[in-house]
Amino acid sequence: MPVRGVRGATTVTRNQKDEILEVTTELLKTMLDVNGINTEDIASCWITTTPDVFAEFPAVAARHIGWTQVPLMQSHEMSVPGMLPLCIRVLLHWNTEKTQSDIRHVYLREAARLRPDLSSSTFSTAR
Repeated sequence: MPVRGVRGATTVTRNQKDEILEVTTELLKTMLDVNGINTEDIASCWITTTPDVFAEFPAVAARHIGWTQVPLMQSHEMSVPGMLPLCIRVLLHWNTEKTQSDIRHVYLREAARLRPDLSSSTFSTAR
């Protein structure tokens, strides 16, 4: 069975623990919902944050929604001039027979600006 990548990103309005957990939960649930992903089919998940997001590990949100067996990795992104601030990005590695063109990537809130070609107003919740 192929492993496919599913991308997602969202933003917080401030570096605050509760908000980091809330928006990460929203992003992860939306990624699963729009693609029909079952948690047991996730091979692994890599989560990054911009350097200005550090009040909580976003992976805590994944554990809170039951991802106890999913291997998780977290890191900060490079600090590049002009980068979107307060951003959380996710890359799911998913065991699926779907083709790459069948996968829906999810960009919420201000992160919808990162990939307008992949963003959908169906689940774009910019605040």
